[in-house]
Amino acid sequence: MISSRRERRLAIALGLNLVIVVAQIVFGIIASSLGLIADAGHNLTDVAAVLASLIAVRWARRRPTGQRSFGYHRATILAALGNAASILVVTVWIVYEAVSRLAHPEPVRGGIIVIVAAVAAVANLIGALAVRESHAGHGHSAGQGHDLNMRSAMLHLIGDTAASVGVAMAGTIILVTGGAYWLDPVVSLALGLLIAWQAWKLLRQATDVLLESTPDGIDVAELSASIVAVAGVEQAHDLHVWSLSSEVRALSAHVVLAGHPSLEEAQLVGNAVKATIGPQYAISHITLELECESCSDGGPWCAIDEMPSSAAVGGHGHQH
Repeated sequence: MISSRRERRLAIALGLNLVIVVAQIVFGIIASSLGLIADAGHNLTDVAAVLASLIAVRWARRRPTGQRSFGYHRATILAALGNAASILVVTVWIVYEAVSRLAHPEPVRGGIIVIVAAVAAVANLIGALAVRESHAGHGHSAGQGHDLNMRSAMLHLIGDTAASVGVAMAGTIILVTGGAYWLDPVVSLALGLLIAWQAWKLLRQATDVLLESTPDGIDVAELSASIVAVAGVEQAHDLHVWSLSSEVRALSAHVVLAGHPSLEEAQLVGNAVKATIGPQYAISHITLELECESCSDGGPWCAIDEMPSSAAVGGHGHQH
């Protein structure tokens, strides 16, 4: 089961990062290295990020309830949002400390930096590969293989791998030259800004899901044309498509049928629409309002801000 594999791999990454954080903080203080301490800061957010991702994966497995009829799919998006925000917060601190160190350079012990950073890089890489395998194993079709929750955890781990490599390189130069202490904060500053840029993009993507924006890769006009192309359909309107999570898409639409079909005939057309657009656009939850005539302009059934509280009348279907 995919979610079980994700849990195991996230648990591995969590354990590795707990060990890394303790080691980097201790040896960072001993070596007086901002690079190591900054790297420990990133790894500390990793601990929180991976833990949040692990909790989110378990929540997403819960069955829907009367209060949460769509289940807990959004838990993974909330985890991704929190992870991205935590990266940005830590980066602000790193930038501040790096600028302070550039103004007032302090000697650092290059040998300790190289050893600890190298070990941290290897451990982070193992964790990133573990999470990546879980992430990639879910497929690459539209709407799949791009789980923002797993991606956010992987981003943390990859970022710290790169940061540890940079810190190790800086430590090597410091060790060889016996100086160039400015490299320690410069490497921290450069890598922090690079990781922050990736975190910002992740933050925007998670926000788009929470705002129920149209998923990336879906052209609403093209989707509408695909519905109208189904035999027996004259028009599609009041079309909404959104994401419950990175892997679960939903759609609702009003579909005007040709002529005045019977209930059974209308159901057949509705099923044909779902069979056409479900696999093509990776939409797993489809609700259709089947009509014989288009809604009048400004009609209450077609205006989202005027939608009556009672249930809509018409055919409904769910593609699973």
